[in-house]
Amino acid sequence: MEILVLFIVLGVVAFVLKSRDQRRRIALLASHLSNYEIEQLMEKLTDGYMRCLGEPNAERRAQIWSMLTTTEQDLSAQFTRFAAGFSRVNEADARVSKIPLALPLANSMFPAATFDVRKAFAIHAQGIADAAANRLEQTPKAKAFMMSAELFLMQHTCHWFCKSKIVASARMMARHQTSYQLALESVAPATREAYRQLLRSS
Repeated sequence: MEILVLFIVLGVVAFVLKSRDQRRRIALLASHLSNYEIEQLMEKLTDGYMRCLGEPNAERRAQIWSMLTTTEQDLSAQFTRFAAGFSRVNEADARVSKIPLALPLANSMFPAATFDVRKAFAIHAQGIADAAANRLEQTPKAKAFMMSAELFLMQHTCHWFCKSKIVASARMMARHQTSYQLALESVAPATREAYRQLLRSS
């Protein structure tokens, strides 16, 4: 009976510590994101892509692509500024556990199993900027697909930072019907390699 009580107490303590850490991370990220309209622009883009892909009139479709180009550039500029601002966060506050499940004090207990989210955001900023500039000279449809992947992976990183990798992956699947692996495979090769290298080396 005493062992059961001990496990219950430890479980409650672990839950409290985990919840406190997640609230702190959410507040930190929100304090930086609140200065921008990144989420709204992302939603506008994804809705626009779907509308454009379903538009049968070629002239109207071209007009929509043109309008979306401006939105892509605005989003890219805002996320670049966000990443630059977040880069000034203390390293200890920017470490993210690579352990799939959220564990209390994981960053302190397993520092080698963490990565620096500031570097991840810098990678995303470059990937989004490259996609917006269409540096790979893709067709509008292919460009939209790659930009969507860049944005989904960036959003996954945000959720990973706030909660855990498992939660981030579940949210991306529920919201976008896209797996983490598919998003990673669909971003630009430069983004994919830099992201994988960050996760390997951190």
